[in-house]
Amino acid sequence: MCCDAAIISNSPPWLLASYPEGNLFQLTQEEIQILLMREGREKLFLQGITLAGTKCLLIRDNLYTEGNNTMDLRTKGQSRGSQAVTVVQIESVYLVVMGQKGTEGGPLNLKAFEMAGYIKEAIHQHMAHF
Repeated sequence: MCCDAAIISNSPPWLLASYPEGNLFQLTQEEIQILLMREGREKLFLQGITLAGTKCLLIRDNLYTEGNNTMDLRTKGQSRGSQAVTVVQIESVYLVVMGQKGTEGGPLNLKAFEMAGYIKEAIHQHMAHF
């Protein structure tokens, strides 16, 4: 279902980890800043977002909606077909997941939300030991 993934932070806007065989390792600080900005998010629907040099359309933006904290995008303008992308907020970092060709955004969003739950649980378990 997933073919690429990355963990990014907002302050500072950094790529913290990524799948080495994917494209998300090419995410720039500027792309991360735009993706995660809190003000003026309505512009993202009109202008789209670029991730690792790939233009994406914003489908649904609930990234800063308490209890949801996800964002759905779709790559565009590629001869090889579009791909779904989901961003999920996990505490102070964000998981970016790109689906394989043919994977719909809904199932990818659910998978990313599930993965985020595992990461949150691991963080809480780790912190409990300190």
